[in-house]
Amino acid sequence: MRLANRVAIISGGASGIGLAAARRFVAHGARVVLADVDADAAYAAAAQLSAEGAEAIGVEVDVRCYNQVKAAVALAAERYGRVDILLNSAGGNAARVLGRSGPFHELDIEVIDWGLDVNLKGAVYFCHAVLGAMIEQRSGVVINMGSVDGVTGCGSPDYSSAKSGMIGLTKSIAILGAPHGVRSVCVSPGPVLTRPAMAKMRTRLGRAAEPEEIAELILYLCSDDAAFITGANYVIDGGRSVGGPY
Repeated sequence: MRLANRVAIISGGASGIGLAAARRFVAHGARVVLADVDADAAYAAAAQLSAEGAEAIGVEVDVRCYNQVKAAVALAAERYGRVDILLNSAGGNAARVLGRSGPFHELDIEVIDWGLDVNLKGAVYFCHAVLGAMIEQRSGVVINMGSVDGVTGCGSPDYSSAKSGMIGLTKSIAILGAPHGVRSVCVSPGPVLTRPAMAKMRTRLGRAAEPEEIAELILYLCSDDAAFITGANYVIDGGRSVGGPY
C-alpha cells in the first residue's frame, strides 16, 4: 500500500492516463478526486471505483476556469482533510479534440487558445490552488503530464509549446516546494494506447505504451520510493525521441 490514506486530485481523471493512474492509486490505498470537464464520465468513473471498494469522488472541472479548479481543491480538502498528490493529466491536441484540420497558421486562434489553456494554463492553475496547502502540511507531490512532443517538437506548435512548458512548470514548483517537503516531477510519454490511432506512431520498441505502463511510473514517482526525485522530466516513449534514422 504505497499510497495508504493519501489524497490525490487528478485532472482529466475520467479517462486515459488519468483514469489508469487513479486505478493504480486506489489499489495502493489512496483516495481520489477525479476532476474532468466531462461531468458524467467523472461521476461514472468515481462510482465504478467506489463500487470496487475505493474512496473516490467525481467533480466537473474545466481547467480553463480557475474558480472551478479552486472549488475542486476545496472539495478534496473538505471531504478528505488534505491533498497529498496532484496529477495534472488533462490535455490533448487542440485541432484533433476540436475536430479542426489544416496547417497551424490557418487554424482559428480559438483553437490555439484552447491548446495553450488546457495543456498548460490549467496545470498552472491547479499548482497555484494546491501549493499553499502542501507547503503548510510540509508534504506533497505534483505530477505534470508532459509529452515527447514537448521534447522533440511536432507539427502542432501550440501543443509542443504547452508540453515543453510543463517541464518549466515542474522545475519551478520543485524549486518552490523543496524547502517544504513538496516534490514536483514531469512525465513525458510517447504514443499511448488511449485511442487506436496512437498505435500508428513509430517508436524504437515498435509499439505504443499501454496506459497502465505510464500509470505505474506515476505511482512510483508519487510514492516514498521516489522521495529523492524532484524537478526531473521522465521521458517514457519507447525510444521515439532518441533520434537517428529508423
